[in-house]
Amino acid sequence: MLKTKTWIILLAALLLVCAGLSIWLLLPGGDAQTAEVWLDGALYKTVDLSRDQEFVVQSEHGSNTVTVKDGKIAVTAADCPDHYCMDRGYCASGAQIVCLPNRLVIKFVGEQEIDSVAG
Repeated sequence: MLKTKTWIILLAALLLVCAGLSIWLLLPGGDAQTAEVWLDGALYKTVDLSRDQEFVVQSEHGSNTVTVKDGKIAVTAADCPDHYCMDRGYCASGAQIVCLPNRLVIKFVGEQEIDSVAG
C-alpha cells in the first residue's frame, strides 16, 4: 500500500494537470477575422470584422441592429423582451452571441477552436 505522502503528491499532480487543461480549454482562441450571422437556422450574412459597419437584421420574429466596430461585433439594439443579446457587448471571439426570441445567432469564424477531445 502506498504511503500517505505518495498519495498526496499524486493527487496534487493530478489537480495541477486538471487545472492546466481547464485553463487552456476555457481561454478564448485568437480573435476571429469574420463572423457569420445566422437567422432562423440559415446563414444570413458573413461579416468582415476589420470593416466598421452597422446593419439591421429584420425577420418575422423581430429586429436586431448589429454593429461592427474596431474588430468587434455586437447586437446594439433589439426588440426582444430580455435584451440578453445586447448585454453580451462587443466581442471578437468566444461564445456565440444569441438572440433566442428573434432566432439570431452570431458565430465567430477564423478563431482557434477545439473540435473534439481525443481520449
